[in-house]
Amino acid sequence: MAPTDSYAIECRGITKTFGSVVANDHIDLTVRYGEILALLGENGSGKTTLMNMLSGIYHPDSGSIRVAGKEVSISSPEDAMELGIGMIHQHFKLVDVFTASENIAVGTPGKRLPARVMREKVKEISQSIGLEIDPDRRAFEMSVSEKQTVEILKVLYRGQKILILDEPTAVLTPQETDKLFDILRSMRAQGCAIIIITHKLHEVLAISDRVTILRKGKYIDTVETALTDEKKLTELMVGRPISLKIARPDPVGCETILKIVDLSVRKPDGSLAIQDASFEVRTGEILGVAGIAGSGQKELCECIAGLCPAEKGAILFHKENLVGKSPREIIRKGVHLGFVPEDRLGMGLVASMGMVGNMMLKTYDVPKGPFVDPAPARRQAEALVERLEIVTPSVDTPVRLMSGGNVQKVLLGREIESEPQVLVTAYPVRGLDINSSYTVYDLLNEQKQKGVAVVFIGEDLDVLMELSDRIMVMCHGQVTGVVDARTATKDDIALLMVGGGKEAQA
Repeated sequence: MAPTDSYAIECRGITKTFGSVVANDHIDLTVRYGEILALLGENGSGKTTLMNMLSGIYHPDSGSIRVAGKEVSISSPEDAMELGIGMIHQHFKLVDVFTASENIAVGTPGKRLPARVMREKVKEISQSIGLEIDPDRRAFEMSVSEKQTVEILKVLYRGQKILILDEPTAVLTPQETDKLFDILRSMRAQGCAIIIITHKLHEVLAISDRVTILRKGKYIDTVETALTDEKKLTELMVGRPISLKIARPDPVGCETILKIVDLSVRKPDGSLAIQDASFEVRTGEILGVAGIAGSGQKELCECIAGLCPAEKGAILFHKENLVGKSPREIIRKGVHLGFVPEDRLGMGLVASMGMVGNMMLKTYDVPKGPFVDPAPARRQAEALVERLEIVTPSVDTPVRLMSGGNVQKVLLGREIESEPQVLVTAYPVRGLDINSSYTVYDLLNEQKQKGVAVVFIGEDLDVLMELSDRIMVMCHGQVTGVVDARTATKDDIALLMVGGGKEAQA
């Protein structure tokens, strides 16, 4: 073991409680300069809470933190910044109307440099780690990966040598993830200490030097990445062996229940999000949807659910056109949207309400009398807590106090409890740990075997190919092909994702 003063960060016995909930229970964690440490654990295991204490958002109830061998007290983000610690959160902290260089300058201590000097310095830092970013590009014009690049440059510009990334690949394509990892390796070579939180085990094995595992707020172990594998990490994280194979039962029924014909949808800025898309969804099957982020998946979900208008085309449910109908009318017909947006509390759930109240939002019409009986919704909520292993003090606890993964379980569970005929799910396992992800796959297969038509929009091609019966590929708002998931290859799908490979279509 290296001497203590070689550590960038050393946490000993860190404890943090929120009321009766013990988020961190005597946690130990170390990371060295020139090292990438992966922090692994199930949803609600205390990973983000621990990192929020290192970044000054929370203060530990007990325990000690040493930075570069010196014991410190981190009481605010400013303290963390002065100690050389920078954290990149799941939700980026950028001002949309500011340029890249302006966003980097915001909050940076010291005298502000002239715009020309600032741009040159941003270019110099970005080139030092192999990045290309336009300093004059405004945040609202950037892709997700470009925004993340700006967040990383903010840390480097401030001279911070300790970088914490919370679920950095959650909204990135595989190509963007590879680019990010190249950046992180370059930063490691320059002596930075990097902590990365991710649920994707293949990413943990690809990028980290060591892995620290938490379970239910407790420290479990730290292992050398080169000496472990996905199966061992899963057992440490969950506490028991689990199968990593996704089941794919045969389709049931296979009758067309939803047919999309020449559908076009515009974004709020007037540009086309979907152009002349046509495909069909069948009962008792899972139709996977693949595509680079921003290819129209979000608008497709919202249009099917009646949340945004179609410019032209038809959405035929049992041959009845849903275009122009309200979300309530569409739900009553059995088309339910299990949409999990990037902002988990931005659609469908009220952050200040508990599970019972949020269940009632979907299952109750406006009552005829002055009283509403919450008992059925309470029973549903309690059943979901047990079935999906949702971590919450009670079904009345506001969902904003739950971890992001548990919020996602509430969203998907509520949709399934409403017994839809068509279930549209957008990134339902985004942010979920591996155990919870496989629970979701089993739930979707259950729906499939009941004859429900399931649309599964995903970002992991391996999962799409294992779980789906057919895969529809989108590129720049157009459907470029539909392939048989049992026979298609990754190369077939990748070609369609960039608009080529028509010969790969089924």
